[in-house]
Amino acid sequence: MTAATTTKLGAHPGNAIRTRSLTKIYPNGTRALTDVTLAVDKSDFVAIIGSSGAGKSTLLRCLNRLVRPTGGTVRLFGEDVTHVSGRGLRSVRRRVGMIFQQFHLVRRLTVLENVLVGRLRFNTAPLGLAMSLARVFPRNEREFAFECLRHVGIADLAFQRADTLSGGQQQRVAIARALAQEPEVFLADEPIASLDPRSAETVMDTLMHIHETHHIPVLVNLHHIEFARDYGRRVLGMARGRVCFEGRPADLDDEVITGIYGAKVGEAFGQLSAA
Repeated sequence: MTAATTTKLGAHPGNAIRTRSLTKIYPNGTRALTDVTLAVDKSDFVAIIGSSGAGKSTLLRCLNRLVRPTGGTVRLFGEDVTHVSGRGLRSVRRRVGMIFQQFHLVRRLTVLENVLVGRLRFNTAPLGLAMSLARVFPRNEREFAFECLRHVGIADLAFQRADTLSGGQQQRVAIARALAQEPEVFLADEPIASLDPRSAETVMDTLMHIHETHHIPVLVNLHHIEFARDYGRRVLGMARGRVCFEGRPADLDDEVITGIYGAKVGEAFGQLSAA
């Protein structure tokens, strides 16, 4: 990104994210998180592992405030964002790039137009917003979107409709769209779960490239142990809504993996999609 972006990202002291005793109980009584305390530094690439229902997705949604915590605190670059609403909540969503298993692209728009959606927060003036809604974007915005596509390796697909792309390509569009909003941290919720092994590796390489070149901390939920070992600089294991392991990828021996996954240990070594 631009030098100005890099300066802005490096201007926050301390942790990128810190939680203390984070708890989430849904209205139906399901306890998704219990007393989760963690710290993520600006230099971190954290792989979060655990079986289905372990609380991984709820944790990420609490961190960017898609979900309101029941208890505890969430701090984003030192700012308490646990109970923000309105403008404060929109600010959190802008600062945190979120990537999902489902790509959430506008299928009838081109790749470039989907990425430009990530720039809408920079066009809040009535005229600029109206032009964006009419799919008319300023030249500098289009150039910035192209730069984001180059960073994820698909600039050559800029004028294709999103619905003509493979799953791995669509996920890279989603990453470029998140990058276009100039986030200060990336959260990725099972971004490779529906991809074939080669596409999954490409998507993980893309996230690592962004982390290393733009100095953006990344938290990524993963089912598959091998990807956590290959890409995680630090690994968190979750079970029944709690963090039950924190360590290096090299520490993920059979005993630790069984302790995290329990009876669902087969999920840790499950096959990616063959599609």
